[in-house]
Amino acid sequence: MIFSSNKNRPFHHSYYPLERLSRDDQIGNYERQATSEPRPTIKAHGQNTYAQAVDKYHDIFKAFCRGESAEARAPVPDDLDRRMIDIKGAGYFLDASQIGICELSESCWYEGAQSESHSHGIVVMVEYPRLPETDNLAHDWLKESIHATAEMRAFEVAVGIANHIRYMGFNAVAYDDENEQLNVKRLTVLAGLGIRDGDKVINPFLENNYAVALVSTDYQLSTDRPLARSEIKSKGIAYWLGLGGATSGLERWRQSRRATHLSKYPMEQVRRVDKPTTVILEDEVPRVPKRAGFFERAIHGDLGGKAQKERTRFSFKHPFAAAMLKQIRGMVPHQDGELDSSGNIDLSNAEANTKALKSLSYALGSEITGICEVPEYAWYSHKEDGSEIVPYHKYAVVCLIDQGYDTLEGASGDDFISGAQSMRAYMRGALIAGIMADHLRSLGQSARPQTNADSHLLHIPVTLWAGLGELSRIGELVLNPFIGPRFKTVVMTTDMPLIADKPVDFGLQNFCSSCLKCARECPCDAIPFGDKVMFNGYEIWKPDVERCTRYRLTNQRGLACGRCMKTCPLNKVISWDGPLTTQIASWCGVNAFWLKPLLVPIAVKLDDLLGHGVRNPQKKWWLDLEIVDGVCVEPRKGVNQRDLDINRKIDVKKHKVAYYHANMMPAPNTSGMVQPVTRKEGLAAAEHVETLEQALQRRASGGAKPEHYIPIKPLPPEQLQNEDVERFNPYKN
Repeated sequence: MIFSSNKNRPFHHSYYPLERLSRDDQIGNYERQATSEPRPTIKAHGQNTYAQAVDKYHDIFKAFCRGESAEARAPVPDDLDRRMIDIKGAGYFLDASQIGICELSESCWYEGAQSESHSHGIVVMVEYPRLPETDNLAHDWLKESIHATAEMRAFEVAVGIANHIRYMGFNAVAYDDENEQLNVKRLTVLAGLGIRDGDKVINPFLENNYAVALVSTDYQLSTDRPLARSEIKSKGIAYWLGLGGATSGLERWRQSRRATHLSKYPMEQVRRVDKPTTVILEDEVPRVPKRAGFFERAIHGDLGGKAQKERTRFSFKHPFAAAMLKQIRGMVPHQDGELDSSGNIDLSNAEANTKALKSLSYALGSEITGICEVPEYAWYSHKEDGSEIVPYHKYAVVCLIDQGYDTLEGASGDDFISGAQSMRAYMRGALIAGIMADHLRSLGQSARPQTNADSHLLHIPVTLWAGLGELSRIGELVLNPFIGPRFKTVVMTTDMPLIADKPVDFGLQNFCSSCLKCARECPCDAIPFGDKVMFNGYEIWKPDVERCTRYRLTNQRGLACGRCMKTCPLNKVISWDGPLTTQIASWCGVNAFWLKPLLVPIAVKLDDLLGHGVRNPQKKWWLDLEIVDGVCVEPRKGVNQRDLDINRKIDVKKHKVAYYHANMMPAPNTSGMVQPVTRKEGLAAAEHVETLEQALQRRASGGAKPEHYIPIKPLPPEQLQNEDVERFNPYKN
């Protein structure tokens, strides 16, 4: 039902058609010449456990609303419009609903405020989440905290923008709507996001169902003009049809009609099966230590000195990526909290609990949420310090966080925005799981967030079992039928009674068997071209994790890498606003299994012919900058500018993958002890790899579990020579 393509809509424009609204400069003159107003009375917050959890995380973010600026200013363009595109793009990338910019005058500060020597204000507006239905437990949790939830999200965006500006060497401060300094209503009007209507400020599209956070800064930017009073109601035909590429009112209406415990994507239409489509020999899957992960191994020096040094900055050397790191660190100490056993709320109804938690996750920003029972092999065996992890929760609530389709459209996948895409998802995920877990613990239910910065379990197995996707050719990555591979996960584990979802089958194993696009486009040849193999008990297209990790760590022309996500044919947006061909292809992929043998080869070739995976310059909003010794400079080695390499020829027989089985992993208690990765041994380990058929024949004939599936045991104390390597861990320093 698309009426206007989003392809040519600049990313810094709102998902609402703000650019189509008329403006009135006289309103701006009046607001700037008015006298300062007294600070308004702050409304009382909700007092339930959910409201308290939101306030707690809001306060965590307040610690980062101010800070020191970089010692030198970044080489930003003199063009104020280009600066504005970067700032608005950053806000929309963090899911602001609308953003406006204005110049600050004396009247913008409340009476008695200690005004900053700032020239500009940035207004971040976030619309209210949907209130769950009255028969949903989450209704009572959220009904007095809808504004606080949206305000938390707006403040999250404002803090990120302020940090970004400070990393570029300018001064900036973030404010929530309860600040004692900046006049929230006046800035909302001046920035062209609201129209005064009595004592309220009305947004043409959101009315008064929104929250606002602010940033004041000395960073010069082009500004917006105040809205004309005639625009107080602007939901005309252009809005409903999404003219100009904005999200249509029809698509918003479609989403609003779905029950709040369902995502905006119709996951309920996807075929459910009893087991994941990836064969898992559960009794053979080893529990592995956190020390064995390759990014963790880089911290300890296993990949060499260069990789160890780059581990501290590889994903954070762009100012906007770095702008989210402090918030991620700040939430880690709160992942383990006290359990309140004094509550007497009955939470024995698993179905009601399940609906409520899913509704709550969507209100907080999850894209799609699933639930499963945690298999024992999903738990790490040991923490980073070598201490044992004993499985402690029955259920995993798994949330997918979209990394941003439009931004990925403008990127190569391994340029200077790639790291920020990960950080955005990690920050949002930690916030979602943290608030939910804090809320549940206050209700007497044991719960813990399992975040990128500190997780006690592997996310891939629970993502599969929670029915959020299938394992793909990309290897150690689950692909969802509606948002493809373009997501990160956060998990909350709990013993609260819940109903598990079933795994899904949308034919991805057949699709990935016919499609080699991610392997062809991988910049370091880490993705296999051949068939699946058995690795540590999983049937998987096994990637060369060492090669992938080294490239992501040492990529000097960008941050990390997500090129496989960028070029995957299933990296699409499925909505009423999407191209009709994409909607039809998605429906066939989910529902018409009998067509797959015919459609998949055609779809793969058509994807290349249509140029899917090529950079779209309309979506590039960020400035290419690199942080070196705390100061932003122009990227020293240049910037990756890859597009599709359709004619690339690969000799599949010569393409080798290094395998590092459980028996080649470092001992779990070797923190700070270098355990070098020997690629020659990894390549030689290929001779031990079985196909699925070979593994099943071995088991049928009574063969034992392969010895290379057995992890190394902890070293005895007399062999330990641990050193402190926390300086190489970005989440600890």
